[in-house]
Formats: sequence, structure tokens, C-alpha cells
Amino acid sequence: MRRMGISVYPEHSTEEKDYDYMKMAAKYGFTRIFTCLLSVNEPRETILKKFTKFMQKAHELGFIVGVDTNPDVFLHLGATPYDLKPFNDMKVDIVRLDGHFSDREDIAITHNSYGIPIEFNGSSNTALDLMIERGADKNNMVVCHNFYPQKYTGLGFDKFMEFTNKYKALGLPVAAFVSSNNKNTFGPWPVYEGLPTCEMHRGLPIDLQVRHLIAANKIDDILIGNAFAAEEELKSISEIDTTKTTLKIVLSEDVTDDEKNIIYNYPHFGRGDASDYIVRSSLPREDYKNKSIPYRKYHKEFFRKGDVIIVNDNLAHYRGELEIVLKDMANDGERNLVGRIPKEELIILDLLKPEYLFGFIKLDN
Repeated sequence: MRRMGISVYPEHSTEEKDYDYMKMAAKYGFTRIFTCLLSVNEPRETILKKFTKFMQKAHELGFIVGVDTNPDVFLHLGATPYDLKPFNDMKVDIVRLDGHFSDREDIAITHNSYGIPIEFNGSSNTALDLMIERGADKNNMVVCHNFYPQKYTGLGFDKFMEFTNKYKALGLPVAAFVSSNNKNTFGPWPVYEGLPTCEMHRGLPIDLQVRHLIAANKIDDILIGNAFAAEEELKSISEIDTTKTTLKIVLSEDVTDDEKNIIYNYPHFGRGDASDYIVRSSLPREDYKNKSIPYRKYHKEFFRKGDVIIVNDNLAHYRGELEIVLKDMANDGERNLVGRIPKEELIILDLLKPEYLFGFIKLDN
């Protein structure tokens, strides 16, 4: 099951603010927390005490917590790849390795006696396949991408999918970050331009970022990289239907009730015998073969990418079929324009594969 998560950075905040944020996120169904020990510059005993208390509160609210580490953090806490007792004492749920040990030690850590899952960096070409061949415990391995504080440095989407597909092919869960657009957000470092994994997501509405990752159909856990996201953002994520690809639609002013019924009340699947021009959802045709969908004049010569159209009475055999335009096609009078997918939502349409389940989100015109 896909999990949604937040990030919390206690060294840059207050206990009261952090706990209030955690409570709000829990209210909206978030179940995972990312936090970072790389940027914590405090004595060992202070870290152990503070983060033990933090873990306890997080667990009371229903979260699992992953902490970002590297060999320097291990050394400071008195941990080794062969002994994770300090992390177990803090009740850490996931140990993320931002930096690596030796090959032998990276394999050994997956066999830690506490059964703590080890999270590897997904934004690099890490040879996890070779580690598994050499005895790493695949059942105790998970993957999480990086986030990128500096503008223009986030992963390109093709590279993101290349890395992701590699690790998913091994059967490993993969997590990635989206970014809040709230004012005055922060992360572990003094950079304040958002914290997404993919550069294309920086500045987009956060629900669109999340729905785009869902449409990619590869990401298991989605985490907000910066803190604190606005309550409106958490709410918008909580309202996403995570069971399918969803696109927002702006309805045409003259759309009919029958056409609205087709848009919103049917499960839509793109046909497997896919066209380059349109995504075809044929299921509504059965109910509308003996009903009328009157032709409605549309003054433009062509339908454009992102137009949502429904076959009308002028092509009665296919009447009721809902279609999404992928490339320019002639308006021959056999289809009614019923709405348009907003321009920024087209990144989701680009990921919609044949036979994938999809649906539409109602928007106020």
C-alpha cells in the first residue's frame, strides 16, 4: 500500500511546532516521517535522548520514521554496520544510507540483528543487484531517492524513471520526494527553494506532483521533503484517489448531464489497441447505444492535445465513447467537446498507458 509522508527537522525547529505538524499530518492520513541526522551537530547523548523522545511521539501518532545517515553519523553515535544498537535504542524504523560503507559492510548491514530496514539511495546507479547476488538480505532493503535543494539540480524525469525501474525490477520498494510551496519552508540545509526529487516538480501544485508520481505507477511512498507544508496542501494530498491516474478537467460551458455522467461516473480504461491520436474509453458505449447524445457544434477545425471529447449521434455505433486527444485531429462533427485538461496537467496524460485505469477530478469552471 502506498504511504504518504512528511519531513521533520528537529534541529531547525521547536518541539512544539514539530509535534503540531505531526498531529496535523496524522489527521490527514500521513503515516511516514523522514528526518535527517546528517545536519545535527550535537553531542551523542543529546541526540540519543532527543531523537528517542521524537520517535516515541511519532509512533504514538502512527508514523514510521526513517533517519538519514552516513558513515560519519554512525561514527558519532557509536554505531557500525555490524551493530545498530544506537538506532535500535532510539526506536528508529528505517536507517537510510546517504553515504556508503564498503561493499562487505553494506551487505552485512542488511542482516542487522534488530531487523531494521536499510534504505539505499535511489538517485544513483547503486549496484544493489550485485549486493543481493552476494548475499544481501533483499527482504530488509528499501530504496529512497534524494531531494534537491538547489534549483535546476533535481533529477530529470527520464533519469528518475531509469533509476526507479532498475530498483523496482529487483522487487524493492521505492520512495521519492515532492515539495511544499508553502512560504518559509526549510530542510536540513540553509537553502529554501523547495525539496523535490524531480526538477520538473519544483513549484508545481503539490497535489499535481503527487498525482504525477502515482501516474508513473512505480513509486511506493511519497514524502514531502520540506517543512512545514500548509494544511491546505496536506488536505489536497489526502483527497487524491491513489488507486488510479487522475486528471483535472475544466468542463465546457455547454456540457450536458449525460456527458457529465460519462465523465465522472464510469471507470475509464484506455483501450489496449491504442491509437496515436486518442485515448479511448469505450465502456460507456454499452449504456448509450440506445440513447441520444445530440451533436453540438464546435467552431474550431481541430481538437488539440488535452481536449476531452465524447462521440455523439453522428457516429451512433460508437456513441458515448469518451476520448482524450493526444495529437491534433480534425473536428468532423462526430464528437462533442466536453472539457479540457489544463496545460500543467498534461504531464500526467503523457504517462497514461493503454489499459490503465484513470478518472477525472471536478473543477469549478
